[in-house]
Amino acid sequence: QVQLVESGGGLVQAGGSLRLSCAASGGTFSTYSMGWFRRALGKEREFVAAITWRYSSTTYADSVRGRFTISRDNAKNTVYLQMNSLKPEDTAVYYCAADSPRRGGVARRVDEYDYWGQGTQVTVSA
Repeated sequence: QVQLVESGGGLVQAGGSLRLSCAASGGTFSTYSMGWFRRALGKEREFVAAITWRYSSTTYADSVRGRFTISRDNAKNTVYLQMNSLKPEDTAVYYCAADSPRRGGVARRVDEYDYWGQGTQVTVSA
């Protein structure tokens, strides 16, 4: 029902910045809380950031708080992840995800999201 397509990944030097985009189609985008997750080599997929459908409240993992910013543009059906002060430890495949429509509360777990993008690779060199 909902299709998500990430873009903006690539190579960047440590300390640099990168902006990821996630374009959504299907459903009513403004009713979905959205999240970003990442999976590093040899590790489980982990929560990065989320933004709610109501009031665009944001939540961040401790590892990225102060460096990453999640935002959304409902007119463009797009959610963004602005990544600053990147570290080699940020290297991972980044995934965009959509929660259930009008679901309340903060969603930090993988199994709380219903739809996923294909992922985009982010590589940070030392």
